[in-house]
Amino acid sequence: MDKREFNETIYYYFSKVGKALTSPKRMELLDLLTQGPKTVEALSNETEMSIANTSQHLQVLLDVKLVKFRRRGNFMVYSLGNTKVCELVQSLQKVTEDRFDEVRQMRMDYIVRSDEIESLEIWEFLEKYNSKEMLVIDVRPETEYNAAHIEGAVSIPYDSFKDHVTELPKDREIIVYCRGFYCVYATEVVQYLVSKGYQAKRLNAGIQHWKKEVELKVNR
Repeated sequence: MDKREFNETIYYYFSKVGKALTSPKRMELLDLLTQGPKTVEALSNETEMSIANTSQHLQVLLDVKLVKFRRRGNFMVYSLGNTKVCELVQSLQKVTEDRFDEVRQMRMDYIVRSDEIESLEIWEFLEKYNSKEMLVIDVRPETEYNAAHIEGAVSIPYDSFKDHVTELPKDREIIVYCRGFYCVYATEVVQYLVSKGYQAKRLNAGIQHWKKEVELKVNR
């Protein structure tokens, strides 16, 4: 193999992976899978696509080994190929927000809403993590909580949150988190809690950011 043949072959594979990422729906599927394994049916419901279309997009991702699957009875359960794929998804989000001001502005307006609620950065959260005066709530679906969650966090899924509000203490600071930087669940829950007189803040991070920061803290 000469230099030209090597370059053309290696860049073919790079572009093959890149091509699989050109669909917004496939990017959404990958982002959802950063939260843990999901069935085709669950992914179809989350993305509001038919099961047939969801399966087609997953096949494209499977062809370039960004996802893998296993059978569970009559269901096909998909997950990310490995942790490198999760890092790829996060890197793409960071680069996109860095290159497109409108993406950052949309996140600030729709998710952060700094004029309406308070947010806590991950480093601030780590500093007060062991405080008994703080209650951490995970508002993602229970399956995602079961796959991985911040140690000590209580699971109260977004869809049923209002049914449990009266069980929450008003004498403790409540920190709410969901899927990450582009998830609105925590924003809306915090907004609701504040309107009811609770001391609530949104954690500006998701479980993958938490795991990365904790690992860095341990390795320092």
